[in-house]
Amino acid sequence: MSSGHRSSLRSRPGNPELDPQLDTGTTVAGVEGEVSGILGRLAAWPGTRLSQQQLAVLKEHRYSSTGKSLLEPCMQPFWCWLVGRVPLWMAPNLITVTGLLVNAVTTLALVYHCPTATEQAPTWVYLACALGLFIYQSLDAIDGKQARRTNSSTPLGELFDHGCDSLSTVFVILGTCVGAQLGTHPDWMFFCCFAGIFMFYCAHWQTFVSGTLRFGIIDVTEVQLFIEVLYLLAAVGGTSFWQYVIPVLNIQIKIIPALFTLLGAVFSCTNYFRVIFAGGIGKNGSTVAGTSVLSPGFHIATVTALALAVYRTSPEQLFETQPCLFVLAFGFVSAKLTNRLVVAHMTRSELPRADTAFSGPLLLLFSQFFHGFLPQHLLLWAGLGLSGLDLVCYCVSVCNQIATHLNIRVFSIEMKKLSIPQQDCNNRH
Repeated sequence: MSSGHRSSLRSRPGNPELDPQLDTGTTVAGVEGEVSGILGRLAAWPGTRLSQQQLAVLKEHRYSSTGKSLLEPCMQPFWCWLVGRVPLWMAPNLITVTGLLVNAVTTLALVYHCPTATEQAPTWVYLACALGLFIYQSLDAIDGKQARRTNSSTPLGELFDHGCDSLSTVFVILGTCVGAQLGTHPDWMFFCCFAGIFMFYCAHWQTFVSGTLRFGIIDVTEVQLFIEVLYLLAAVGGTSFWQYVIPVLNIQIKIIPALFTLLGAVFSCTNYFRVIFAGGIGKNGSTVAGTSVLSPGFHIATVTALALAVYRTSPEQLFETQPCLFVLAFGFVSAKLTNRLVVAHMTRSELPRADTAFSGPLLLLFSQFFHGFLPQHLLLWAGLGLSGLDLVCYCVSVCNQIATHLNIRVFSIEMKKLSIPQQDCNNRH
């Protein structure tokens, strides 16, 4: 997992003076026009309004990153070739969301066949997951190149990219655990899933503190390629492969990815907290918003504590019986919180502690005290729906407001912007 797991799906760094995939939006006929009807009304979800000051600061935001991973230079020629095959009319955000959907669909197919992460799925499902992750990885690598190529970079693209990454991270982590059949070891599966979510959040936490997104020598590209190999091994070896006991070590092969996750968490968190505790770029060592460098820790600590409390005290053993639904429910919560953290960084504003995202987890926790009133598995479905709805409403509302303020489109490019196509294959993202 190493530093790469901090964002199974983050945007990749480029020239700090060039925004990453900061592409276009839909004018307020933006998201409202493209997600008319019910989703349009969801844009008025409480607690999602950005102030005029936030929007003004966001307009001036510039992407900053540093670091390069080991295999990224090897992948650059392929990514540069691939972006050259993409039509100029295709908006970067459309590329980003396509990758997210492909990754989500293939992972959900695996979850359908392996609801408890202990079953063996058909071979084609594992192959589809490997291909889906590779497609996501490739599209995530070229959306920023397409933005610069079509002269359509805006701050909305960076937010959209990180937002899709926050959700894809959940699917990648879950798919990895299901593919390795870690459901037979619920403690390890819980650790791997929430360690991955925690590291992704911390990557943006340290960005909120330092103003710069940092990448390690072992990062997103390496981790994704490792997971793709894992899917291929699952397709070829099946259950017997994961259950094979390694001589001398006396552990099953399926524990190896978990141990890598543990090592990666230690390494990544050490680097993250070194940056955080060193102080931020704000006044007196504060964050970019002038707040305490420890303030974002409240949100990820709360969601992790709630998940652990439900896991340990559930009378119906929710995590053991419904691990995939459990991870998705809490994963959507973390994705919403990460999105708010990214918005706070880009708008240099304080991250509010109160959040509707906590509603689903609190519902599950309080249900422990009223066992028998409603089956917990039904409440888990309710929590999943509530957290998913909250995430969608927040994203729709924020994208709508930013697109309106910048007078841009989310999923299409204005023809006048296509007059000066730019070739940019030296930047990673």
